[in-house]
Amino acid sequence: MIVKIILVGCLIFMVYNLFKALIVMNKRDPNQPSMSKFIGRRVMISAFIVILMLIGILTGFITPNPRPY
Repeated sequence: MIVKIILVGCLIFMVYNLFKALIVMNKRDPNQPSMSKFIGRRVMISAFIVILMLIGILTGFITPNPRPY
């Protein structure tokens, strides 16, 4: 259960960084942090989510659907 809560938290954080980068891109203020900072966080969280899902499936914490049809 804790793995699923961590995954949902990471997904919410990833979407937050996506919209934060959108706001920075539209403002074009030189004093704001660069957009690549937020996009880089999003990519790193995405990689962490994939690794966490693989570990969860391999250890049995997450059970995939055996027959999708």
